[in-house]
Amino acid sequence: MFPQHIIAKKRDGGVLAREEIGAFVQGATDGSWADYQLSALLMAIFVRGMTPEETAHYTDAMMRSGTVADLSSVPGIKVDKHSTGGVGDKVSIPLAPMVAACGVPVPMISGRGLGHSGGTLDKLESIPGFRTDLSLDEYRAQVARIGCALIGQTKDLAPADKKLYALRDVTATVECIPLICGSILSKKFAEGIDALALDVKFGRGAFMKSKAEARKLADALVRVGRAGGKNISAVLTSMEQPLGRTVGNALEVAESIACLRGEGPADLLEVTLTLGASMLVMGGVAPDEPAGRQQLEEVIANGAALAKFREIVRAQGGDVAVIDDPTRLPQARWQEPLAAEANGFVQDVDAMEVALAALRLGAGRARAEDRVDPAVGISALVKSGAQVRRGDPLCLIHANDRTALTEAGARLRKAILVGDTPPVIEPVIGDVVAETTPPWSARKRVD
Repeated sequence: MFPQHIIAKKRDGGVLAREEIGAFVQGATDGSWADYQLSALLMAIFVRGMTPEETAHYTDAMMRSGTVADLSSVPGIKVDKHSTGGVGDKVSIPLAPMVAACGVPVPMISGRGLGHSGGTLDKLESIPGFRTDLSLDEYRAQVARIGCALIGQTKDLAPADKKLYALRDVTATVECIPLICGSILSKKFAEGIDALALDVKFGRGAFMKSKAEARKLADALVRVGRAGGKNISAVLTSMEQPLGRTVGNALEVAESIACLRGEGPADLLEVTLTLGASMLVMGGVAPDEPAGRQQLEEVIANGAALAKFREIVRAQGGDVAVIDDPTRLPQARWQEPLAAEANGFVQDVDAMEVALAALRLGAGRARAEDRVDPAVGISALVKSGAQVRRGDPLCLIHANDRTALTEAGARLRKAILVGDTPPVIEPVIGDVVAETTPPWSARKRVD
């Protein structure tokens, strides 16, 4: 298993054996492969691609590079959700307690924001005291006790991914579907889940810019996931404009709480209910999506979803008082509206430009080591199709720095386009790529 032989085989278009892929991943984990050797094989994979079987073997090796959580002692079918990331995408926060309140265990391990894409951990940590650094034992015990845990990736889960992703980032090999599949699915499978609902986003504020690109990624994720014995469903959702009406960590938590009360924006509720219904079917508590959606609406209406979120926040050390009084969340020093300059209809709200404005305010990270300000961001953001009059607020900017406020306001002015005629509004749910299936015993793995 000399690295140079494996690199040459893939360079020349060969299909790598399970053992060769395992040697590569082990080399990334224990340092026995030099960075230049790892980078060379990553580039060869980027250029030559991987077969479905190679991708399944790669995902499995990545998963087994560290600890695989054992949740077999937790009753029920364990189901999680993964989003490929976007602007204002706070779906995980209301979704997890909704689904758990319906009786499906939700072990959810999330990430931090980087660049224009926000991170669930950063949002949750805007709740004073909220811990996302639970150990695997604490994580397992909490899922067993209350049906849900919302934590960050531990150093024991898929450690090869951290090394290889860092190299992909600096060698222009990020946009490679087999490598993306391995990165996403290895971490999710290491959680100990049985099933996974995928939200694959497309549009200006998404990693995949076109629906065709997103479909290709979704197809690959489903194929590899099912080859690994997991029940997988997938939908494509639009990220042309931000999801919901807030962008920024504490602001998105407040909007998530509103969603749990049934008062959130229509697009946020639609994506949450669509994914949640799929999770309930895979979790074996709903016969189909309409029935699952009805169950979710019931736990919102009767307060069980909000009560479950309260239980999660308390269990992870957070201030539960923010649920009844979101003003206890971090507040920015300045809150200034951006006013419309003409009468008309909102033609467009460019998700990427809004994300970059939030980044300038300090709501995200340009680099992994950057500090996030939980209080800043954008709220009360208009949606495409809204009718406005001159002087009406298009959004509210939350800032702790006057210069950043001015610069973010200028970017938002360009991001929000007002015109004379109502625009055509595309649905937020683009396509169902993989239908939800009822629970099954583990499918045969790819050997």
